[in-house]
Amino acid sequence: MASRHAGFRGIGTENIRFALRAMVSQKLRSFLTLLGIVAGVATVIAMVSFVSGFNAAVTDSFSAFGTTLVQFQKYEPRFGGGGPLPEDQKRRRNLTIEDAEALKRSCPLVAAVSQERYLFGPAATSLTIKTAEGTEANGPTFLGTNPDYAPSNNAFVQDGRFLVEADITHASRTCVMGPETATVLFGRKDPIGRTVLVNGIAFGVVGLLEKKGSFLGGDADNILMIPISTFDEMFPQVKNGSGDNLHIATVPKNPKQMNEMMDQEVAILRARRGLRANQPNDFAIFTSEAQLKTFQQITGGIAGAMILIAGIALLVGGVGVMNIMLVSVTERTREIGIRKALGATRKDIAMQFLVEAVSLTGVGGAIGIAVGLGIALLVRLVFEFPAAAPLWSIVLGFGVSTAVGLVFGLWPALKAAKQDPIEALRYE
Repeated sequence: MASRHAGFRGIGTENIRFALRAMVSQKLRSFLTLLGIVAGVATVIAMVSFVSGFNAAVTDSFSAFGTTLVQFQKYEPRFGGGGPLPEDQKRRRNLTIEDAEALKRSCPLVAAVSQERYLFGPAATSLTIKTAEGTEANGPTFLGTNPDYAPSNNAFVQDGRFLVEADITHASRTCVMGPETATVLFGRKDPIGRTVLVNGIAFGVVGLLEKKGSFLGGDADNILMIPISTFDEMFPQVKNGSGDNLHIATVPKNPKQMNEMMDQEVAILRARRGLRANQPNDFAIFTSEAQLKTFQQITGGIAGAMILIAGIALLVGGVGVMNIMLVSVTERTREIGIRKALGATRKDIAMQFLVEAVSLTGVGGAIGIAVGLGIALLVRLVFEFPAAAPLWSIVLGFGVSTAVGLVFGLWPALKAAKQDPIEALRYE
């Protein structure tokens, strides 16, 4: 039994040697045949690397902002503008600070309720934030909020303090800023205790946030926040406007009770807004979990489209392999006859040509993997994007490439095996 296994290993090694020798002797033909396999496998590896990197980056970003965040706002979340608002959303009433206070007071599962007003549109473009020396901030996100912003958004200070209730009650001229805003305004100096001018009004810096990085195209470190009561005094048009003027961000005491907390909060808001059981919500609900799933569905769709393209490339490559193997069978008809005359069985002949086809596509798969990993590494280095191919994608890429050789090499191998030895010996 051991000698038979040794014989099989010897035959397999010899077939692989024959296959490599055939590829070397027909370099150009082999190269052109491998292009489809290389392109298909490289596309799969590169695409999986990009999608894995993007999903990891988005997951990390959502984790940094809190995976249990439940945010209520007037309009449904939209990306890239989204076109005109639907009429039913235009008719929605504004959310209010009283709504936020009701959630904090009446929902037993909630840990924090953040009230957030952002400055958008013309008011934001005319906003100036600078030091007494004239150094101006680089367009930071500007908002008014309350102390619950910190636990609701995982935004904590590395120096100084966050806003407190006394700041809200007395509409104090205090602010908390992100590290990038502080660097632009004050360089390497400690910003705590210094003064910034917001539209000419002096604010004392009381807190410096921890670094968080970018999130969905925005820089979370370029931010400046003031008490929401002070914000409403300075920008009453935002509070009294018809736009999406208040976001209410909430987090549960127990992360496992996020959905239950959300149900309670929805019931509280519906009751406050006088909605009947058969009426839909007249407010939007944004959750980190739902947005993460949405992004993963988008990336999954993109990956599916690219894998389809890669599949077409592999199919073209497989047809090319089949053609070159059929040509090879024709060219080596006399060789087949000699081998059969010397005692080779149909199985031996079929295995020889099948191994050649699998070796051909296996080499193409290996090259494709190297190209795909090279593209991912280049993107990682040039754009600092966390593209990384998981091990399963490399195994899959090589497995698919060899499977293509197995499938498309089967017919030429069977055709070679069925050659009549006498007719093959007569072939010129």
